[in-house]
Amino acid sequence: METQRQRKIGGVIQKDIVDILQKAALDGGLKGTLISVSKVTVTTDLSIAKVYVSIFPNDKAAELLEGIKSNQPLIKHELSQRTRNQLRRVPELLFYLDDSLDYIEKIEKSLEGKENPIENRDLLEKRKKS
Repeated sequence: METQRQRKIGGVIQKDIVDILQKAALDGGLKGTLISVSKVTVTTDLSIAKVYVSIFPNDKAAELLEGIKSNQPLIKHELSQRTRNQLRRVPELLFYLDDSLDYIEKIEKSLEGKENPIENRDLLEKRKKS
């Protein structure tokens, strides 16, 4: 169960990371690439923040996620500058790809066609619980 404090810190981080990533994408010449942060969960001790990122178009998602992960120290530094009046310590940032929209799209496409993923569960790959 997430506390009010965890949710509040997650919200602060989410808002600022969206700005940081969008600016980085524009500066990096990735015009037309949409990066959004769908969710941020913070551990109870506030030391780790899991950041779930959606990237569109999807074909660049894995590559961009690697870029984001490799620039994690820079992103954390930028975040600490922006949140210095709100957060005493910026948590460690862990980035994950949020593929829930793709998953929903696959279900919808399957339901429109003849193949029903509810009856034949092998049609959809197994999802890891996050």
